[in-house]
Amino acid sequence: MSKFSNWKTWSGKINSPLSNASDYIDKITKPQIDQAQEDKIKAIRERLPVPVFWLLGKTQSGKSSIIKALTGSSAAEVGNGFKPCTRTAMLFDFPDAETAFLRFLDTRGLSEQGYDASEDMKWCEQKSHLVIVVIKAMDHQQEAVISALKQVRKAHPKWPIIIAQTALHEGYPNRTMGHIQPYPYAGGRIAESVPADLRCSLLKQREDFAGMNATFVPLDFTLPEDGYAPADYGLDVLWDAIEQALPLGLRGMLENHIGDINDVYWQAAHPHVIGYSISAGLAAAIPVPAASLGTVVAIQGKLFHSIAHVYGLPLTRQSIREIISAVGMGVLAGMGGRELLKLIPAYGQTVALGVSGVYTAAVTYALGKTLCFYFNRTQQGKALQADMLRGVFKEEFARGSELLRDSIKKQV
Repeated sequence: MSKFSNWKTWSGKINSPLSNASDYIDKITKPQIDQAQEDKIKAIRERLPVPVFWLLGKTQSGKSSIIKALTGSSAAEVGNGFKPCTRTAMLFDFPDAETAFLRFLDTRGLSEQGYDASEDMKWCEQKSHLVIVVIKAMDHQQEAVISALKQVRKAHPKWPIIIAQTALHEGYPNRTMGHIQPYPYAGGRIAESVPADLRCSLLKQREDFAGMNATFVPLDFTLPEDGYAPADYGLDVLWDAIEQALPLGLRGMLENHIGDINDVYWQAAHPHVIGYSISAGLAAAIPVPAASLGTVVAIQGKLFHSIAHVYGLPLTRQSIREIISAVGMGVLAGMGGRELLKLIPAYGQTVALGVSGVYTAAVTYALGKTLCFYFNRTQQGKALQADMLRGVFKEEFARGSELLRDSIKKQV
C-alpha cells in the first residue's frame, strides 16, 4: 500500500479543527480544553527553549535593576515576581509562569558563610544558561561571589559568564559629574577619561576575577530622579554581550515594536504574545501528525483571552470574526496544511517540523498583535477597516517569522 494512500483521511483529520471560520471562532471564544489537551500544553511548556540567566551577586548589587532594564518590567513586578526554587535561590519567570520565555535565577545565599553553589548548579544543569555576576564597581568584598563562581567554572567550564560592574556613579569624584560620553568601556577597555579611583577599582576587580574567561560590562542603571542620564547607561553593551553569549534573538523578542501605536496595553501584551507564539510553534513542531493542530488552537485561545484581560475588554465573536475575515481563513488552514509535511518521507522530520513550527508561531504572533491593534482602535472609538487589520497582520507575520525562527528551530 502506498504511504500516501490515506492522504485524504489524514487531511480531513488535520483540518477538522479549522473546517470553517465559525468553528474556529467557537474554539477561541469558548475554549473547551479537556485534561488530555491540558497535559499536552503542559508538556509543551516543559520543552520550551527558556534560557536561564543565573544572577550571582550580593544583596543590593543591582541584580533587580538588571532584570528591570532587560525586560522593561516595573520594580513592583520584579519584586513580587520571584518565587523560591531552591533553599538559596529565587526564580523570576518572564512574563509569568504560564508564558515564560526567559527566566532569572537570583542566588540569595551569597552573604551566608559557607554558601555551597552545588544545589543551584544542579537546578540549572539541563537549562540553556548564562551566568551574570553582578558586583558594585567600588566594592572589593567579593570573596563569597568569587568562591561560588569558581565552583560554577570548575563544573561547567563552557558556560558563558558576564561580569556586570554596576553603580559606576559611586566612583565619580562628585555628584555633579555625569556619565562619560561616548561610553568609555567599549571593547573591554577603560579609557583615560574615567576618573582615577573608579578606573583603579574596575581594574582591581578584573584582577580578582582573572582566569574566569568572563566578559566585563561596566554599567549604571539608576532612577530618573537620581539625575544621571541615560538612566540605563551601558544597556546596549550588556545586550551585545548577551547576544554574543546566547544568540537567540532575545533582545528583538523583548523590544516592543509598536510603530505609531503608543499604547501601554500593547507593550504589556507583547511578552505574552511572544510566549504563547513560541508555545504554539513548538506544538506544531511535535512529530505526531494530526495531533498538534487542536493544541495550537487551544494555545491561541489562551493568548486571545490573555490579551483581552490586559486591555480589559471582552473577547467577542464579532472581534474574532472581523480579524479572521480580514486575514483570511486560508492562513489558519495553512497551519493544518503544513502538518502534511510531517508525513512526507522526503522531508523527514527536521525540515518539515521547522517549517511548520515557525509558520505557526508567526501566525500566532501576528494574530495576537492584530487583536491588540483591534482593541487599541476600539478603545479610542476609531473606525476599523479590513485593509487596516490585513496590513497589521502582514507586517507582524513578517516580524514574528524573523523573531521566533531561531527559538523554534533549535527545538526540532
